[in-house]
Amino acid sequence: MSGHTENTIYIDAPIDKVWEMTNDVASWPDLFTEYASAEILGRHGNTVTFRLTMHPDADGTSWSWISERTLYPQQRRVLAHRVEKGPFEYMDIEWTYHEEGTGTRMRWVQDFAMRTDAPVDDDAMTERINNNSKVQMEIIARKVEQVVEHTP
Repeated sequence: MSGHTENTIYIDAPIDKVWEMTNDVASWPDLFTEYASAEILGRHGNTVTFRLTMHPDADGTSWSWISERTLYPQQRRVLAHRVEKGPFEYMDIEWTYHEEGTGTRMRWVQDFAMRTDAPVDDDAMTERINNNSKVQMEIIARKVEQVVEHTP
């Protein structure tokens, strides 16, 4: 068994600005509400390796992992995967961006499988990721739109 999520949002901002802001991994703690820090570990061409650390959960645990993210600017596509998998057997992520009118349609697809000893199964993680993706995408959209609104 495995998990799959797919979420999209319309952002009322030009595709170049959406691409720039959402692919600046170092600024993710300002863009996402769930990340306490994003540490760039290395860059090679269009690939960045980084550590994300979340804000502490209800039990006081700060979850952290290393991911690798490769940008394909001509296709407005990003492929990522977890290097440190934690409770996942694998976690693969694709972000795509499409011009839609004067704005941008951003889409996140996540394919994963939980380890058998993980605290939740694939179905529970699918629900968590779907719920959280919708919240984070909405926050990101508003933040990008605010920047565009206040840029002369």
